[in-house]
Amino acid sequence: MGGTRGFGVDIGGSGIKGCVVDLEVGRLDGERVRIDTPSPSKPELVADVVAEIVEGFGWTGPVGVTLPAVVKRGTALTAANIDKSWIGTDAVKVFTKRLGRKPGDVVVLNDADAAGMAEIRYGWPGDRDGVVVLLTFGTGIGSALFLDGKLVPNTEFGHLEVDGHDAETRAAASVKEENGLSWEEWAHRVSRYIRSLEDLIWPDLIIAGGGVSKKADKWLPLLDVRTKVVAAELRNDAGIVGAAVAAALNVEP
Repeated sequence: MGGTRGFGVDIGGSGIKGCVVDLEVGRLDGERVRIDTPSPSKPELVADVVAEIVEGFGWTGPVGVTLPAVVKRGTALTAANIDKSWIGTDAVKVFTKRLGRKPGDVVVLNDADAAGMAEIRYGWPGDRDGVVVLLTFGTGIGSALFLDGKLVPNTEFGHLEVDGHDAETRAAASVKEENGLSWEEWAHRVSRYIRSLEDLIWPDLIIAGGGVSKKADKWLPLLDVRTKVVAAELRNDAGIVGAAVAAALNVEP
């Protein structure tokens, strides 16, 4: 991968996180830095925060950046939990200019796709077999779909309609916090969502990621679904790690 270290930045609806990554083992190389996502989260303001994080580490190499959006050929085509002005924005161009990088040194991809890439590359080898879905539960619900370890980019399973609602408005981790739901109440909502997803794609395995994966023991046993669900091994660092991998490999969805 052209070296053993990379750099990833994971942009979320509430926070922007970044760190140097050890690409040999798929782990953060040091303490990550987190800065609140600016409000409004317009491209130029977000790029300023990304630059602050990258420059704070003194990093001068390629940079991978995730967005909670469908990203094709470097352009954001949707905007989930970030400002709608991202839609149609050439995100690669924005970050390349702000970071002072040369063309090709910045890769931008969907946040859940990045997390999934990290889990598939560095997680249990058995996690790569068949149809595998990574779901990130945070401000919204992100998704990444893999067939025998190969990414099918830009799935938006978090926006499935379940019982007349956008799924993430009912089952995101942020909804649990905002509504003071117990683990049992929230797990019931997550189960309902996963069962709807199961009926569409019949996955062999579901990997649960996002910040709430750190407390997987409190809610995974409460799920009532037919698919095996496991906690993401990289927990909430997966997006950073996957972004760094994408930049090192120069992978552009």
